[in-house]
Amino acid sequence: MIFNISSEPPSSPQVVEDGGEEDEEELSGGEEADLRSSSGRGSLLTRRGITLRVLLKDGLVDKNVVIHYLCKCCNFVGDLLNDGKIRWVETGQIFNSPSAWATHCKRLVNPAKKSGCGWASVRYQGQKLVQYKTTWLHKYQPSADMSLVSEEDDDEDEEEGKTALQADEKNKNSKPGLNDLMVSRRTDRERIPVRYCTLGTRDAARDPHTLVELSAFSAINRFQPFNVAVSSNVLLLMDFHCHLTTSEVVGYLGGRWDTNTQLLTVLRAFPCRTRLADRDSASAVEEEICQNLFMRGLSLVGWYHSHPRGPALPSLQDIDSQMDHQLRLQGSNNGFQPCLGIICGPYYHGNQGVASTITPFWVVPPPEQRPNDHGIPVAVEVTYVQDNFLTSDVLNEMMLLVDYYRTAPDIVQFTQYWCPDTTMMDKIKGSLSCHAPKDQAYCQILEHVYSQLMNIH
Repeated sequence: MIFNISSEPPSSPQVVEDGGEEDEEELSGGEEADLRSSSGRGSLLTRRGITLRVLLKDGLVDKNVVIHYLCKCCNFVGDLLNDGKIRWVETGQIFNSPSAWATHCKRLVNPAKKSGCGWASVRYQGQKLVQYKTTWLHKYQPSADMSLVSEEDDDEDEEEGKTALQADEKNKNSKPGLNDLMVSRRTDRERIPVRYCTLGTRDAARDPHTLVELSAFSAINRFQPFNVAVSSNVLLLMDFHCHLTTSEVVGYLGGRWDTNTQLLTVLRAFPCRTRLADRDSASAVEEEICQNLFMRGLSLVGWYHSHPRGPALPSLQDIDSQMDHQLRLQGSNNGFQPCLGIICGPYYHGNQGVASTITPFWVVPPPEQRPNDHGIPVAVEVTYVQDNFLTSDVLNEMMLLVDYYRTAPDIVQFTQYWCPDTTMMDKIKGSLSCHAPKDQAYCQILEHVYSQLMNIH
């Protein structure tokens, strides 16, 4: 049995419809058909009529691809869905239009930002979406006035173009410095954790991505019902995986459960080389991991995922997922087998130094008299066991990850700066050194991996 990495969150994704005052109004499929059928293919579509659905239907853009909203300080990644809507990769929220998504992103970076048209700032295959509107008009309405592409598009396009030209001129006249290369701390979205006692009964209106502070077993008058030992190679591979991309990643943990000693030993990490929203490849990836577990004589004992730029604390969605995983591993025979959850926070600027924050946790069911409450997330005490050397299969897995993310638009640029005196490469090296095996030859072995990362542009 393995967990479904492509499953939907416990609550339906939030669909965001408001794109701001200047957002184009999305048309229903029937309205689009009415506009086209009024005079055939030659009927004029205004900017209101040229939606992502139109571009998808006419083959100018493809479904199930990654698109980007880029602002001055960060890059937001979304998936273009079959119906022309956009799913923000980081949170799973679904937006009805490019403008709705762009406005949401803008307000995260700058709450005072006025609404605008996202067609000029959302990119597909490196080009602004507004250019695909123009291409559609040239192809299907060649005699149409180009003013059918909205003034808002032109205005924002021009504004962003001026900004880009000014930046280019500045770069030509000055040497690149830390301000040009350093990853801005403003990319951290402030997600303030709440205490479990403040949650109360489940509320459908509450954001499922709300972070929750961990409780101690002693704080809820419990003892930790099992012991945990985690191999240093597990931490190294997991930490490496989480460092590679600005998007959330997930993987599984293999090991053994000893019912006599009540010891859960985590011996191997199995990164999922797939996107969280990629349903098509998820089953194949999970099947491969199942086979690897079987060949190594290991059992599935847990999972891990990343919070790339946020605190390594579980969200309400994570708590529900962890409880579901615990019940799945328990099986139908009601025998007890723990399932360990681990959250890794590589790029949160609240971390101490360059090391990632790694948080093992478990979920205690709510009290019987309060069945509608969330489970209680508790911190798990873990013994970390230093391996003698870096194994070849871990090294091979690292290279497979490099190859998988090599062309990803959200791969971390390791030549950039993490802080004024530390590059992203320094950051990952420093963090991985916290999980070093006893044999110091691993440093030379990993240099080949690091060189591959530095060659990615």
